[in-house]
Amino acid sequence: MNYNFDQPINRNQTNSYKWDFVKRGGDKVYWDETDPTRHDKPVLPMWVADMDFPSPQPVVDAIASQAQMGIYGYAYPSPAYYESVVDWMQRRHGWTIRNDWICFTPGVVPGLHLLIAAYVKPGEKVLIQPPVYYPFYIIMDSTDTITVTNPLVYENGRYSMDFEDLEKKCANPDLKAAILCNPHNPVGRVWSREELQRFGDICLKHDVLVISDEIHGDLIFKGHDFTPFATLGPEFSDRSITCTAASKTFNLAGLQTSNMVIPNDDLRETFQAMCDRSGVFTLNMFGILSLEAAYNHGEEWLDQLMVYIADNFRCLESFFKAHLPEFPVIKTEGTYLVWIDFRPLGLDKDALEDLMMNEARIYFDEGYIFGPEGEGFERINIACPRSILVEALERIKAAVETVKR
Repeated sequence: MNYNFDQPINRNQTNSYKWDFVKRGGDKVYWDETDPTRHDKPVLPMWVADMDFPSPQPVVDAIASQAQMGIYGYAYPSPAYYESVVDWMQRRHGWTIRNDWICFTPGVVPGLHLLIAAYVKPGEKVLIQPPVYYPFYIIMDSTDTITVTNPLVYENGRYSMDFEDLEKKCANPDLKAAILCNPHNPVGRVWSREELQRFGDICLKHDVLVISDEIHGDLIFKGHDFTPFATLGPEFSDRSITCTAASKTFNLAGLQTSNMVIPNDDLRETFQAMCDRSGVFTLNMFGILSLEAAYNHGEEWLDQLMVYIADNFRCLESFFKAHLPEFPVIKTEGTYLVWIDFRPLGLDKDALEDLMMNEARIYFDEGYIFGPEGEGFERINIACPRSILVEALERIKAAVETVKR
């Protein structure tokens, strides 16, 4: 069937984190600033990474059928659940995994908390590559582990890894794990097989466990190839954990279902014991059903989605080239998130945030939350109808012109 991604959906007053809440300090505050019935110029929320598109119809049908039963008791993944994950990884990524390698968690971020708690002792170190997904910092704080940064190199409009620095950091015996973000959030890199091989060789040499966050691994633009880290070879598979989910792919984040793929028996046993101690015994009933339906019947929707997202990116890129050429748009290779360099404005991070929120009336994830390397950048979620994107672009242009004047 053909899906219509142009149709705006009113998500106000639906308990949507993206539309009905704003972050104020460490709090989530309910607001109505995005509601067009209450404001002449409502805020456009383009921050948190969920899409403004309905999920595939087979997912909607599966959830509706279960909902109509009227019984919402405890649920547990059946063999069909695991087979849907195994089949998807083989069909979509050429990655052969086994049912018994899969450990479920209620979301990748909770899973990462559990992984670090399972494998890294308080006071030991974990490496990340900023500017990077900001909950990584929170994970280390909450587990009393120490964050070590291996900042990405930004040169000629593109990001790459600093392997010399990586080698130095991994040589520290207190460094026990490295979180790899592939595709990278927020800079949009889909790491090449050669880059992953070099990263993996360094980690393997120094016995650093690789935790590969591949939640955006299905959202790859044409012309780029996604390589699951564990497919590099058995030695890498044996010393890594892969974090996967259907949530970003099919807009299912609110159903809080994800899978940690752990081929090594000892690592998997240790992680499962941590889950048991932490009370992670089951999953959301609708999360189980939606994952099965999405992986088994959602591929047509995903293929159409990626064409639409790519067109959205071309729309944004063309607009900036025509009207805001002084602000580099980082070429996105994967995800539906775009990383834009607004440093030529000369504003500090607070002034830039104020400009976008209060002048442009757009709610972005500000670059500085991804680490100091992100100051002056904005992360823009383009998984929305094109009419919303075009409105946002016009607002950015008008807001920037107020600074120039």
